[in-house]
Amino acid sequence: MHCPFCRHPDSRVVDSRTSDDGAAIRRRRQCPHCSRRFSTVETASLSVLKRSGVSEPFSRAKVISGVRKACQGRPVSDDQLAMLAQRVEEDIRSSGQAEIDAHGVGLAILQPLKELDLVAYLRFASVYQSFDSLEDFEASIDSLRHENAKTAGPAEG
Repeated sequence: MHCPFCRHPDSRVVDSRTSDDGAAIRRRRQCPHCSRRFSTVETASLSVLKRSGVSEPFSRAKVISGVRKACQGRPVSDDQLAMLAQRVEEDIRSSGQAEIDAHGVGLAILQPLKELDLVAYLRFASVYQSFDSLEDFEASIDSLRHENAKTAGPAEG
């Protein structure tokens, strides 16, 4: 770690603490050359492998952007989208993978989106599950109805 003041190529760790609920480590460092102190924040990198073969850092903003299109006209707030993006990132990180393909990110979005808004879920799923026909939509809708019937229990009458 280069000192940001004198550019000396080494530094000494004075203190380390976790931050962001354990997702990052904040370190206080001291330069052995100029004796000035500075802080660094270390996080485990998570990369997304795009179809073109290019790898780029995971971005919650891109998750939000993609899901926002599916949520257009739906009663979904920006806070809910931010929480969804955070959950997607946490789920991917908990899998232990350092790199995931873009399609895998799309698939990781499906369950949290299903819990957030079923119409937005269907819109998004039609792309990531490659719906090709009306039958694909019908099968997905039937599956959602079946899931809702199981969680709702028997109707009172």
